Parts: sequence; structure tokens; C-alpha cells
Amino acid sequence: MKKFLVPLIFALFWASTATADDLPSSAPLFAATLSDLDDKPVALERFRGKPLIVNFWARWCGPCRAEIPELIAIRKAHKGKLEVLGIGIEDKSDPAKEFAKAYEMDYPVFVAKEKGIPLMQALGNTKGGLPFTIVVDRNGQVVQKKMGLMKKADLEAAAELALKGR
Repeated sequence: MKKFLVPLIFALFWASTATADDLPSSAPLFAATLSDLDDKPVALERFRGKPLIVNFWARWCGPCRAEIPELIAIRKAHKGKLEVLGIGIEDKSDPAKEFAKAYEMDYPVFVAKEKGIPLMQALGNTKGGLPFTIVVDRNGQVVQKKMGLMKKADLEAAAELALKGR
């Protein structure tokens, strides 16, 4: 049994660790134009050159709701050095605006409408699950991606990656 355990653990670790080859290009992110909470178009190109944590969420997603306070905290901890972007997989701005206000989301929040799922897929989320987060360094390189809840330690490590750059 023991001789199978080590290879199994190694295989699981290897499968869960993204290498540079597994990481998507940030080009689809910076090519996108999404609606802000006032339903005005915003070209995400404006965030190029900044370290980013980009979080895809939806109002109905429990884990998405759980990580919002940590996203707010990580942005506050790195104010002016790191930006957090929230991209709601939502069809309309008004409900997303109410949600963002209720959760005190003080970072830029966008409504993806019909562009949300294709954008997530282009950024490496082939399953379309939420929450989904990518981390982009100041050089525009995606340095991490994760589907699922990002806890405080995960976000701190993500911030370090984003700020390190290449």
C-alpha cells in the first residue's frame, strides 16, 4: 500500500499545480469591454500594467459571497499597489449594483452579461465553475488561476505573486 501512496500523492500534487504552460494568456481579459455597475462600457485594457486579482462571481454563488470580505481586505492591505477586479456573471447591472452595495465591494465591479462564460473559458476555466480567480502581474502575465474559494492565505499568496512580477 505504501509504495502506491507516494506516487499517488505526487500525481495529485502535480495535477493541482499549474505550470507556466498551463496558465492562459491575459489577452482575452485586456481585450474585453464590460459594463460597470452603471451599465456604462469599460475597456479592461485600462488595467493593463497593474498587478491584478480578477475574481469572477455571481450573486447566487455561496463561495463567491464568502470570499468578498477577503478580497476587500487584500485590496486594502495593498492599496495603490494591487487592484482587485470583480466580474459578475450577471445579465443586468441593477441587481449586481445592489449586491455590490450590500457586500460593500469597494473595488471595481463589472457585469459580464453574455461575455462572462466565454471570457472565463478563454482564461482557463473550461468547466465554467464559480468562483474563478486569475492573478495577473504588472507585465500582463497570468501567474495563477484557481477555480473555487480563495481564502485569506490563498489571496495573500496571490498578491505576492502579482506584485513580484517577472
